[in-house]
Amino acid sequence: MGHENNRSDAAHFRCIGIGVGPANLSLASLLHGRPEVPNLFIDRKKSFSWHDGQQIPGTTLQVSQFKDLVSLADPSNPFSFLAYLHEKGRVYHFLNARFDDVPRREFRNYLAWASCRNENIAFGESVREVGFDDAQNRFIVRTDCRTATAEHVVVGVGSRPWVPPQGASLLGPTQFHVADYLGSARDVGGKRVVVVGGGQSGAEVFLDLISRPQAELPRRVSWISRRQNFFPIDDSPFTNDFYMPSHADYFYGLPREQRHALNTRHILTSDGISESTLREIYQAIYVHRFVEDNDDLVGLHPDREVFEVTPGAVDGWEVSARHNGEPDSLEKYDADVIVWATGYRPAAMDFLAPLAGRLEREGEELRVDEDYAVLWDGPADRRVFVQNGVRGQRGLADPNLSLNAWRSRRIADRLIGVRGDEQKASFIEWSSKAARREDRWTA
Repeated sequence: MGHENNRSDAAHFRCIGIGVGPANLSLASLLHGRPEVPNLFIDRKKSFSWHDGQQIPGTTLQVSQFKDLVSLADPSNPFSFLAYLHEKGRVYHFLNARFDDVPRREFRNYLAWASCRNENIAFGESVREVGFDDAQNRFIVRTDCRTATAEHVVVGVGSRPWVPPQGASLLGPTQFHVADYLGSARDVGGKRVVVVGGGQSGAEVFLDLISRPQAELPRRVSWISRRQNFFPIDDSPFTNDFYMPSHADYFYGLPREQRHALNTRHILTSDGISESTLREIYQAIYVHRFVEDNDDLVGLHPDREVFEVTPGAVDGWEVSARHNGEPDSLEKYDADVIVWATGYRPAAMDFLAPLAGRLEREGEELRVDEDYAVLWDGPADRRVFVQNGVRGQRGLADPNLSLNAWRSRRIADRLIGVRGDEQKASFIEWSSKAARREDRWTA
């Protein structure tokens, strides 16, 4: 089982993975049972977790249950979501429940199950640095528990909560990121709450706050978003072709400016709000305002930019915002509690400092090839791979679960020295150029 006492003091591996979130957990699952690819995956957490602080009851995935760790790359793999349900003895119950979308807590439990049954995963161990020994032609990975060597390193450290500068220095018990919501938003009854952020996380927090029993209900909940409205996610069939392997490869070949423009233009394909969530919010507001005569509970404020947060005149906080379409406007919101639902940014990779001068970069990202291997000045048969950290180069699907298994398969194929079968391309002809697949890997 993957747990913190998985230790070998001196060992060499084909692959060492740093971080065990869904990305590297997918790769670890695909490599499990492959003795020709000895591997180790390390995570500093004591046990598996996945957005545990915002697992609000009733929240669901925005992607299909088939977009699990392995199914879209290896349907027969024993680490699939279906295998999890079967082993737990509830596969028929799940079918009978007919969930429109998988409960997020259930998917989190599935991921934890997969991490626990993989003996190549070690929790409770922090990677201090990754270097490269040119004489021995191998990476040296030093943790707080051991030193190991590897032919390849796969970085999958995920993302960290992000709060804009106007709130980042003020975080505490009454002002926090949505990642800490469950632990920090327990006592909001009768209080003024401001939610900043118009994506799915902000919507889920807002819905939870206005759905509480009367004794736990806030006095007022104000929802502020930079977007012009509270927009739904676009998950229509042709839009979902953005989340297919063929589009990821097409996107990779575009000029940098064009990639950035596409990501900006199509952000709602990954960061919009589920229609079911929007419907629940609208219905809850209707009941509060027209049935229960609670006119002052809800404030909806899209198209606003929060530019300052200061201590309130008496207590709490004062949130200052401007309307994007009315640049001379100034709005102030009194708050006892502020929830920042402002997203995530790629986590730091300070442990790569010994290699920093050898790795190519593209803006804030490490520059990768078609198989997510970082371009560098070292041997072609020794690579650092990056998972979930190159959205600017691989598109909006990069931090999304949709291509998780496919990306891991790409990396696994490179590690093993084979070329896996690709699924058929999109119905859409993304490019006017004839499709051409070059030899992408060096055995």
